[in-house]
Order: sequence, then structure tokens, then C-alpha cells
Amino acid sequence: MAKFSKNSMVLCFLVAIVFVISSASASTRLKKFDHPTKGDGTLNFLVIGDWGRRGTYNQSHVARQMERVGEKLDIDFVLSTGDNFYDNGLTGIHDSNFVESFTNIYTAKSLQKQWYSVLGNHDYRGDVEAQLSPYLRKIDSRWVCLRSFVVNAEIAEIFMVDTTPFEEKYFTTPKDHIYDWRGVLPRQTYMANVLKELKKALSESTAKWKIVLGHHAIRSAGHHGDTQILVDRFLPILRKYDVDFYMNGHDHCLEHISDTESPLQFLVSGAGSKAWRGDTKGINRDDVHFFHDGQGFMSVELTPTEAEIKYYDVFGSVRHRWNRSKLLLHSAM
Repeated sequence: MAKFSKNSMVLCFLVAIVFVISSASASTRLKKFDHPTKGDGTLNFLVIGDWGRRGTYNQSHVARQMERVGEKLDIDFVLSTGDNFYDNGLTGIHDSNFVESFTNIYTAKSLQKQWYSVLGNHDYRGDVEAQLSPYLRKIDSRWVCLRSFVVNAEIAEIFMVDTTPFEEKYFTTPKDHIYDWRGVLPRQTYMANVLKELKKALSESTAKWKIVLGHHAIRSAGHHGDTQILVDRFLPILRKYDVDFYMNGHDHCLEHISDTESPLQFLVSGAGSKAWRGDTKGINRDDVHFFHDGQGFMSVELTPTEAEIKYYDVFGSVRHRWNRSKLLLHSAM
């Protein structure tokens, strides 16, 4: 009997270890949302960032142009690069800023599609759990916001990542701002998990197009410039796994920059409302193909073999157009 008990204890201990390992493995897998493409296999969507200001700073004007382009392209969804609600995120799940900056602004039929969103640094100044809460979907079913997740759109996989905790200054020199770091501390562990989850998801992806989206720039000629920790920690991963596009906001402008060591393109769309900073860094660099210091947004049109990127200003004019063939890996300006 004693022998049986001892063996049973060892067996239970081994089962517990396997369970812990399996749980840890499962926890490193990003939540995935499946979003089927159209019957013809194409995928069209809009990208906007830094927008939520109750319609002010031309947010409503940009929304009207998004309506027009969204209808023309018959978009599948909208991606938000963060800083969804100014100045300090949401105060709670009943904060009127959600309806006044989102539901009441993007009212067009063409924009009644899923909005996949990440958090920006201004969102972290509010109640983060509120912005992540499924309750907001009861108010507006379009809203999907998580820290990091994957949108599986068949021909493309979009890896939405939480970049704000990577910026040390928000922890060491927050000035007068109070950040909601629930779910993030300890910071080093959180960052390591984000990178581990991203690498795992990218390594398993078989999509024709791989897109990574975060709030902060890897490369930017705008006010904030390059984010060095993302250059150090993210860029090698994106190159290794042949990511096609990195999309972000944070700088309130529109930009297109090429990586100097790979086919990777940096696409900045953070001009959903307040812009016109007049502060640039190195826009005459050879890798900077386009820079617009004003409001606007971006459209993406994908087929299994072709990509077309367009940048629109607040008047709906196409300011920049760029194409890539997946078969030839050839870019045309």
C-alpha cells in the first residue's frame, strides 16, 4: 500500500509538471481572429491611427473620406494603430468618449465593419481594462481591442502587438501622467512574452502576406523618430520571418520608408485627427519614399500575388501610391 501511494504521488507529480508545461505553452499563443476574405480571394482594408478626439482636429473630415474610400474598395475591416481615445484613454466602460469619438464619428455604412485595434501610450493613461473589455462590444459590435493578437484573413495574417510597454520613458519619466500598468508588470517578463508570442506566431504562419502592426514606429522621419528598442528587439524578428509590412501610428503623419536590409516596408498611419507638427527628422533620407505632415489614412488592397498601398489626405486625395508583386518581389514607386 505504501509502495502504491509513493508511485501514485510520483505519477501525480509528473502529471502536474506536464500540465504546467502545457499551460505555459498555451499561454504563449496569441489569440487569433479568423476573418474570411471575399469570394474572389482578395482583401481590402483601411489603416488609421491616433484619432479619438470627439470629431475635432479634422477627425470627422477624415472619417468622411474613409467612408468614400471604404465604399469604393468594399473594405473587409479597419485596423487602428492605437491612441484610440485622447487625451487619457477611457475612464471606464461607461465613458462617453467611446461613443463620442468612435460610434458617433464612423457612422457610414461602409465603415460598419470590424475594427481591430491595439493600445497606444495615450490609451495606457486611462483605464486599460475598460478599453479591452468585451462590454464595449455590447455598445458597438465593431470594436475588437486586445493587447496582442492575430487577425487571420486567409491570404494575410496581421500580427497586432502591444509596443507601449517597451518604451522605458513611460515608466521612468512619466511626467504628470499616470499609466495603467495592470497586466504588464513585471515589465521585462511581459516584453519577453510579447516577443516570444510574436516569434511563435510568425514561425507558424503560412500566409501569403505577413503584416505586423504596433503603435510605435520602428522607423520614422516624424516627430518621435525611430524607436530604438523596437529597432533592437523587433526588427531582427521581422527580417528573420520575412514580414512584408510593419504598420504603426504614434507620429501624427503619413509615411512610407523602406528597410535597407530586407524587402520590409515601414508604413506609418497616425494621422486620424491632430497633425501638422512641422517637426521632421531626416525626411531626405534615401529610404524615405513619402512623408505627409497632415491628417489622413491608408488603404491596403491585397491579392495572393499583388499589394497596393495608398495614402489619402484629409481631402481624400491620393498622396502616395505603392505596389508590390509577391511573385517577383519587385517594388514600383
